[in-house]
Amino acid sequence: MTCKGMLELSATWEGRHVLFPDRRGIVTDMERRRHRRVPVHVKSLLQENSHEVEGEAVDLSLGGARIESAFVVQPGRQIAVKLIVPGDDTSILIEHAQVQWAVDRTFGVRFVDLPEHELDELEQLIDESIALDEEGGKT
Repeated sequence: MTCKGMLELSATWEGRHVLFPDRRGIVTDMERRRHRRVPVHVKSLLQENSHEVEGEAVDLSLGGARIESAFVVQPGRQIAVKLIVPGDDTSILIEHAQVQWAVDRTFGVRFVDLPEHELDELEQLIDESIALDEEGGKT
């Protein structure tokens, strides 16, 4: 079977088994990621132009997020994402998040040109989520 044929058969979103062409050959979506994704439940405010809708980030990394929301988005569009830090009165504003994919009420965004202070706050939120997840796994 050719690489193209393998890609066409394997590139499914529903089954979460996605292959991508790469200079090293065919790689999986997990091999392609630059940043570790962490499962979270973080309230989010999503904005495009003057339209704002609530959502929930369900996984998060320094490079992007998977968000569940009734917000209708199209791949390629740029939106703003405000992450409401749990148990805190602060939020992290990502002014430039590019929609990478959308399926039903779930979509993925890539953070673009994240300022250093927002990146630091995002890293702290991810570290806290990892610590909470590890504490929850102990019996």
